[in-house]
Amino acid sequence: MDAELLACVRGALGWGTEVSVSTGARGALGEVWRVDVAGRPYAVKEIFGGPPVEALVVAELEIVRRAVEAGVRVPRSHAGRDGRYAIAGPGGTWLRVYDWADMRPLALGSCAPKASEAREKAADLGMLFARLHRCAPAAAHEFNGTAPVSWYHRPPPWAAWQGPIARQVAPLKALELHPPDPATLIICHRDLHPENVLLDAAGELIVIDWDNLGPASPSRELARALFDWYADENGADLAAMTTLYDAYRAAGGPARIRSADDFTMLVASRLNFLLEQTQVTDERHKAWAEREIDEALRIMPTTQQIDDVLATLNDR
Repeated sequence: MDAELLACVRGALGWGTEVSVSTGARGALGEVWRVDVAGRPYAVKEIFGGPPVEALVVAELEIVRRAVEAGVRVPRSHAGRDGRYAIAGPGGTWLRVYDWADMRPLALGSCAPKASEAREKAADLGMLFARLHRCAPAAAHEFNGTAPVSWYHRPPPWAAWQGPIARQVAPLKALELHPPDPATLIICHRDLHPENVLLDAAGELIVIDWDNLGPASPSRELARALFDWYADENGADLAAMTTLYDAYRAAGGPARIRSADDFTMLVASRLNFLLEQTQVTDERHKAWAEREIDEALRIMPTTQQIDDVLATLNDR
């Protein structure tokens, strides 16, 4: 974090000079630093791109309140001295400030059936996702009033792909991907992958990074989460997926995965993300994008994996 950015945060929050900064992590939409202020740690996130939609920030605060009441662990947001949670930074940047929590990702291991920390937490993840879905209100539109963004149900044009990537994704053309039924949509996190559901120091699951919050089908979000957590180039861990799914249903989660259409969010968002990373040219982000491309191709779902998961979840 450069001096100008730090000075901006200090001014907005009213922090004094007893401040130290250390590097946190970065994702597709932002970079996080740990900032210790008089011995108290905060997470400061620089948001890439334009300013956050104010309605989204308001909705995030409300859905996080509901989630916390439902038993979900979430770091608390902090507003600036002007009462706003989105803080204007230097050079057109935007910032958010949260409580810092010492967190780490669950060890995933291979998705070939064997013991792993994530596998052991499958039931806990199912209960967590059920709590998020049970407390979420219905929502047929994005927070700016527009229709649900197509990122989650429409993949890029197949002509956009070239070379080896085109050959790898071509089998996914066989899937029929459709927009969700508006009547099924609720406010969803829309990014419940292993970098956003972490373990805190007490070993409890904690949900971070609500920047993609918006309307989605809970069935499609759950289907995507199964692959985010328990599928890779070694296959799908059907036992862990079943454990998560059963725990979700036992906890009253509303989603049911019944057809290939429920995997629309998984396939469309994976392909849209992959294409976006192939188009990155900014030197600050290029190395990160190249690593993400490699991972995206490695874990790209196959039609056979989707068929296997459907057969397993419905044959019970």
